Amino acid sequence: MRTIPASELIINDDGSVFHLHLRPGQLADTVILVGDPARVELVASHFDHVECRASNREFNTVTGRYKGRRMSVLSTGIGIGNIDICMTELDALVNVDFATRQELPERQRLTLVRLGTSGAIQPDIEVGEMLFARTSLGFDGLLSYYAGRDRVCDLALEEAFVAHTGWYEKMPRPYFVDADPALFEAFRDVAREGITIAAPGFYAPQGRWVRLAPHDPQLNAKIESFRYEGRRITNFEMEGSALAGLAALMGHRAATVCTIIAQRVALQARTDYRPFVERMIAAALDRLAALEQK
Repeated sequence: MRTIPASELIINDDGSVFHLHLRPGQLADTVILVGDPARVELVASHFDHVECRASNREFNTVTGRYKGRRMSVLSTGIGIGNIDICMTELDALVNVDFATRQELPERQRLTLVRLGTSGAIQPDIEVGEMLFARTSLGFDGLLSYYAGRDRVCDLALEEAFVAHTGWYEKMPRPYFVDADPALFEAFRDVAREGITIAAPGFYAPQGRWVRLAPHDPQLNAKIESFRYEGRRITNFEMEGSALAGLAALMGHRAATVCTIIAQRVALQARTDYRPFVERMIAAALDRLAALEQK
């Protein structure tokens, strides 16, 4: 059995994992992921009981109970790179023996739901709506660094999208990964479904033009017009593809749910979106508390 070197999985002197500063046993099987560190307390304020807290850089964690279900909420900060850190360290916390640095004989599966904010790229999707990423589309290229990438991706959908957009070959190749089916069923009654893009930046990677023009100024129009077996691409965010892809490779179940705070087609945005986020948090907590553990 492989022993993981200290340089590959760094463990702090207090026995916590390097970035998240969590120790094995402090993480619940159900994990809510948010980008904004301040949103951790917004989620945790609903908990009936708080068990522990951990904080390092942008990574804040609270573990507690909601309606009897043990849950953790963790802030990831912004971007795909931080999801790579969080997913690897969360998986290590439940599937690696920190004393021996070897994988545990019995694999533990986490349930991971990202609650984020997003911009809609279809004209009929309104600000304030909740959108469930039934499929995540990665513009980031992260998953291609991992063995097994094609095993968890929808390759036919990928090829159709590349052909439709005339994808620029020097950009990372896009990839498509489905959310966990049980999570989709749990959120079906409160969220619209869609294909959600995770971009590696906020500006040109999402088609925004401030002073530097995007490589393809028509890319968003091509994305908006894309259809595949009756489905369409609905919105932009910045983390969901890595969550979906890494969870699939690791054997966890995961999904992304977003509140729409911008309408990219109508060129509108809301900055006072907290009521929408609070509604999303309340809905997610109730559905995760009721979700069957497997």
